[in-house]
Amino acid sequence: MTTLTEPRPKARGPIALLIADVDGTLVTSDKLLTPAAIDAARRLGEAGVGFTIVSSRPPRGMAPIVEQLDITLPFAAFNGGSLVTSNLELIKAHRLPQDVARAALALLTARGVDAWVYADGDWRVRDPAGIRVPHERVTLGHGPMQVQGFEDVMGRIDKLVGVSDDPVLLASVEAAARQLLNARATINRSQTYYLDFTHPKANKGEAVRSLCQRIGVDLRRTAVIGDMINDVAMFAQAGFSIAMGNATAEVKAQATVVAETNENDGFAKAVHRFVLRPAAAAMGGQT
Repeated sequence: MTTLTEPRPKARGPIALLIADVDGTLVTSDKLLTPAAIDAARRLGEAGVGFTIVSSRPPRGMAPIVEQLDITLPFAAFNGGSLVTSNLELIKAHRLPQDVARAALALLTARGVDAWVYADGDWRVRDPAGIRVPHERVTLGHGPMQVQGFEDVMGRIDKLVGVSDDPVLLASVEAAARQLLNARATINRSQTYYLDFTHPKANKGEAVRSLCQRIGVDLRRTAVIGDMINDVAMFAQAGFSIAMGNATAEVKAQATVVAETNENDGFAKAVHRFVLRPAAAAMGGQT
């Protein structure tokens, strides 16, 4: 089902680690973990399968998920820009170069697209009443810091986000940004209304590689699950990849298999069908 230009690692042996995207995958559209998702994560641990998460969210916005699911392994925030321990200690970070941040901000301003900046542990906005701010407040569990500008954090930006409810406008800005910045940034949609700018090494593919190296698990025995175009980079690294049923056709085409939607407990069902059941069969057991 893949159309990747680089060969996918060939799966070898039962899955030893599952890495999940959060929004659109692990949680519902209301940003909630269902009882089935919580149970699935618990069953992974009981089966000896490692479990962790990767997201475009900042570490602070991932902390409630880590706590609820009792995740003890390192996880990746900012689309892989930061590797963090389960108690929120920073392992390493790739931050947006100053010239790239300035160029991206200038483009967003010129096109009339709101800009958010994540730096120094804070979510910074010019307009706290701007579009999608209430939505993000629910997602992260905390509000933004109102600022006049972002010059004071240049060189320390973990993620810059262009925000718009106009998909045509955001698509045109994305195309212009790719032409302007080329390989100097990772540019991806984390949601249809968010355009993320991060360091070139801050992508979910690099996150999967770093997590596997840190945890000590072969990429070929790693499974990943996600729903957005920024998740495709991790599909290319893992031995087994799962696209959510709510993903676009483009994303689904890059995955090994397709699960049900996040509103229909797709994550939990995928864990049982594609991870636990094959693992039990390999050990001669049942699930």
